[in-house]
Amino acid sequence: MTANAITNALTIDVEDYFQVSAFAPHIARDEWDSKECRVERNVARILELLDHAQVKATFFTLGWIAERYPQLIRRIVQEGHELASHGYGHERASDQNWDSFFTDVNLAKILLEDLTGVEVRGYRAPSFSIGKDNQWAFDCLLKAGYRYSSSIYPIAHDHYGMPDAPRFAYEARPGLLEIPVTTLRLLGRNFPSSGGGYFRLLPYALSRWMLRRVNQGDGEAGIFYFHPWEIDVDQPRVKGVGAKTRFRHYVNIDRVEGRLKRLLDDFKWGRMDDVFLRRKIAQPQARAALA
Repeated sequence: MTANAITNALTIDVEDYFQVSAFAPHIARDEWDSKECRVERNVARILELLDHAQVKATFFTLGWIAERYPQLIRRIVQEGHELASHGYGHERASDQNWDSFFTDVNLAKILLEDLTGVEVRGYRAPSFSIGKDNQWAFDCLLKAGYRYSSSIYPIAHDHYGMPDAPRFAYEARPGLLEIPVTTLRLLGRNFPSSGGGYFRLLPYALSRWMLRRVNQGDGEAGIFYFHPWEIDVDQPRVKGVGAKTRFRHYVNIDRVEGRLKRLLDDFKWGRMDDVFLRRKIAQPQARAALA
């Protein structure tokens, strides 16, 4: 890592394995409280890794998790990380209407702020579920008092994505930034280069190369994201899921922690608010032209 390296944003989506959207057909929401909850130990391990690397990050946290593990949420803040919202109950924005979505994001923000006494400025939709058909979600976020969202993934995917969206941060509404998850533009197409399942599937060297291309070629900060369950080799296996879902969820889980240690060393990292809220952001039309 060079001395003048761009600071990228490291983010963690705080949810447990049984709350993953792909498992929704197999695990009913009213069964969550009966499941073995492993998020506390996994987040504690992540905090240890970040402390060792002297890195601060942003934790997009479910209100459902915060209600059950308030001390863990307070620890995140006490250790200097940014606390942000992942909504209350991990419901996709695209599956809700205006009223239910506003209720969800507003409740999560109030709950997280009451627990910690700090302002919650950021939000990330479960499964990056804000897209071209539900831009009204930005109005809900603005009304609830958020200052930024990181809810759009500018790729084509079978579960989410808005490939024609700007690739970098833009003002979605006056006073509200959308900071899309990082992609690499290559051969006229956006390629995912920001973590998640792709980080587990692709060789580490390729993931590192793509993020470096964004930093050096585009001159932009990137966003990396992962989930606490992605470092949990011993998590319970969900029965009855299809081969595609099973592969996506479990592939290379045993390699993630080692790769994360390399990633923390290979790049300079910071919180979302520190990386993006202090910058001058282009208007949507200008961003679209640049992307």
